[in-house]
Amino acid sequence: MKMRTLIPALLLAVAATGCSTWEGMSSREKSAAVGAGVGGVAGAVVTDGGVLGTVGGAAIGGVIGDQVGKNK
Repeated sequence: MKMRTLIPALLLAVAATGCSTWEGMSSREKSAAVGAGVGGVAGAVVTDGGVLGTVGGAAIGGVIGDQVGKNK
């Protein structure tokens, strides 16, 4: 059951990252984007595809990624 959730979440994360210009981003922006993607996928897996878990995971991951990228 979790693979049914994980695969679409991964595809969505890959598609969303392809929409941005990676070269023009600062390391802080890159870290926030990666954190949001990883957090969204993790939230989707933990909540079995729940929207609130996916969005919450993306938000928390984005904040953590932003803070990690700030120190680079």
